[in-house]
Amino acid sequence: MKRTIIPYTPQALEYAKHLRQNMTYTEVKLWMELRNGSMMGYDFDRQKPMLNYIVDFFCKDLMLAIEVDGITHEDEKVLLKDPIRQDEIEMYGVSFLRFNALDIVHDIKNVVRTLENWIFEFEERNGVNEMVKQKRFFLENPKNRKRDNPPQPLPGGDNPAVE
Repeated sequence: MKRTIIPYTPQALEYAKHLRQNMTYTEVKLWMELRNGSMMGYDFDRQKPMLNYIVDFFCKDLMLAIEVDGITHEDEKVLLKDPIRQDEIEMYGVSFLRFNALDIVHDIKNVVRTLENWIFEFEERNGVNEMVKQKRFFLENPKNRKRDNPPQPLPGGDNPAVE
């Protein structure tokens, strides 16, 4: 599947860099579940600029934005702008999942389960990318990673590197 490129403004890029260095506790907690392909083999970006906005997390293979709705989302201005912002980004084919910050703090297992269920449904409709299959294999079988395998002796001879 060809990826859609979502443009962003230079201002959004600069602000995203600032936000990456100043993540909230709930964003860090969720990031620990998403980073390094640990969410079913999918890569997520944090504080991803899109148009003139920033989404908390984004997976380009799933075209999925994840938003953490904390106390700032209770502000009246934010409540009015969030749907507009989401609609504009959804025009590029992006889906949204929103999680309450308190749910992330107190029930991260259910948040992860919700995300996994969303991914399973996505894969039933669209299939699984080969790179994701490979990442999952290595996540499930860490001993098969090249860097984790001990050096193998050369056939028919002494090998001082192998004890």
